[in-house]
Amino acid sequence: MIDPGLEESTRDELAQTARGRIESGGTLKHEDTWGLRKMAYEIRQRTEADYRWYRFEASPELLEGLDHNLKITDGVLRFRIFRVDPRAPLITPPDPSSMAARPQRRGDRRDDRDEGGDDYGVVEAPAAEAAAPAAEPEPAEAPAASEES
Repeated sequence: MIDPGLEESTRDELAQTARGRIESGGTLKHEDTWGLRKMAYEIRQRTEADYRWYRFEASPELLEGLDHNLKITDGVLRFRIFRVDPRAPLITPPDPSSMAARPQRRGDRRDDRDEGGDDYGVVEAPAAEAAAPAAEPEPAEAPAASEES
């Protein structure tokens, strides 16, 4: 995630430097520019970042060097390097404009969690089940009496 306050040419240069380091000692499998996106929380008083994504194979030495350089590079807000199963499919994120146009549903907001929703939204019964009358609960059986001697 690159600081959006930088000029676009500077952001591209930072991304190309990271790509060059990857290609110098590893194999770049996929590269994607996700563009400016809103972040879940602020980092250094920024609410959005320029997202760049790389999938690659590299030696542990290259990973250590890349980790060190990204930590000290001005303009890099946050980065993550993690191991992925090479057979895992590539997943592209949804277009940010489609996320903004999506109608908000009950359960999408954090404050709905107190009202019975969970972290994944509210689970609603299908229309056919919702229309059916609720069955009467069966009476509970009385506990068996124990004999005392």
